[in-house]
Amino acid sequence: MSDTPFGFGLPPEEPENGDGKEKDQSGGGQGPANPFGFGLPGAGGDNPFAAMFGAMNPNDLGAAFQQIGQMLSYEGGPVNWDMAQQIARQTVSQGTPDGTKDASVGPTDRAWVEETVRLADLWLDGVTSLPSGSGSAVAWSRAEWVEATLPVWRELVDPVAERVGAAMGQVLPEEMQAMAGPLIGVMRSMGGAMFGTQMGQAVGVLAGEVVGSSDIGLPLGPTGKSALLPLNVAAFGKDLSVPEEEVRLYLALREAAHQRLFAHVPWLRSHLFGAVEGYARGIKVDTSKLEDMVGQLDPSNPQQLQDALQQGMFQPEDTPAQKAALARLETALALVEGWVDAVVHEAAKPRLGSADALRETLRRRRASGGPAEQTFATLIGLELRPRRLRDAARLWASLSDARGTDGRDALWAHPDMLPTASDLDDPDGFVHREQLDFSELDKLLGEAASGRGTAAPDKGDEGDQDGKGGDDSK
Repeated sequence: MSDTPFGFGLPPEEPENGDGKEKDQSGGGQGPANPFGFGLPGAGGDNPFAAMFGAMNPNDLGAAFQQIGQMLSYEGGPVNWDMAQQIARQTVSQGTPDGTKDASVGPTDRAWVEETVRLADLWLDGVTSLPSGSGSAVAWSRAEWVEATLPVWRELVDPVAERVGAAMGQVLPEEMQAMAGPLIGVMRSMGGAMFGTQMGQAVGVLAGEVVGSSDIGLPLGPTGKSALLPLNVAAFGKDLSVPEEEVRLYLALREAAHQRLFAHVPWLRSHLFGAVEGYARGIKVDTSKLEDMVGQLDPSNPQQLQDALQQGMFQPEDTPAQKAALARLETALALVEGWVDAVVHEAAKPRLGSADALRETLRRRRASGGPAEQTFATLIGLELRPRRLRDAARLWASLSDARGTDGRDALWAHPDMLPTASDLDDPDGFVHREQLDFSELDKLLGEAASGRGTAAPDKGDEGDQDGKGGDDSK
């Protein structure tokens, strides 16, 4: 996280050519330690206004006031996403802790991404019945990843942030609420700015860690686009003692496998996001922390507010419904990641000598999560990690052995056909369970859709419970 409270420090300019080099800015890229990050350390002594503004030239002062005005005049949703976008790009431009700066993607990188994804799709054709979902393959810089994924982050975060916005107006005493309309509006704007700043920083840091558009198991990018970040792919493989080409192919296999699921299982996106929303509905706001935040709305010392937000204000309700929602979410994420893990390993094992090592590295990476994922969990009380990845991968592999590729992938036809959390506990029981035959039902539905088979069944059909009596009604 940046040391600049609320992210109001003046961001370093981003180069037009995207080479990641920063121009020198008065005030520094990380922002000074004083409130709002406006001035320079040591300016003004005991005079807070001198400390904040004394060392600034008129242009910088105007820009700072413009940022404050934008924050307080914001009347959008529960998160100030304009600010989130600005902070995310600022965070990206500052580079990763290892000193790697973002850079524009050149033609060489674009070419290997396209060729590698194309080869990965050919390998996947032999291990899954789902066709390619990669209409195109793109190479993104970190900044491009931010721009492409922010709409999905908005869909994920807004439901929880809305709860905070409502709660901020409820922590005031009832006798004050009628008179505090303008104050509540300012509080909501401040809350939107805090969320926007923190989400911008989290997304910006995550942009330095991800290697594609589907690292967290959710479809963050546009449909039909397999995306890789060449800069991050190189950083991922730097210390693995694995040939660069094998690293690229394995990561391309994972990205292309995710795209097949999201493109050809039409209900999957809504199923995953519905699980996230269902869990979010059961999250309650810690009003004691929120009351402390409201009581500390001191524009000259906002650091305490940011610290409270970073510590987390969200707690899942300890109810059967919330536990069930968490189980649904964890199972959904595990099934997606487990299927990708199993299918990619089946495709890579005969061709890549480092397949086992790369598989284990990525499993551990997903299990632990990076700093940005942990920040996301703190901000909205939700961890997007597939805790049962290994169990799910084992189940999918067993299904492939027992039922073949078509039988395994047929389970994605409907969410009710997927394994449950209890099935992950007993994978053998699920694998060898008698399979339901939907062929007759599909035939009846097809006939009904074409105008046939609509006559009421005669009495001889009553009591037929196996769905096979449809032909007698013709």
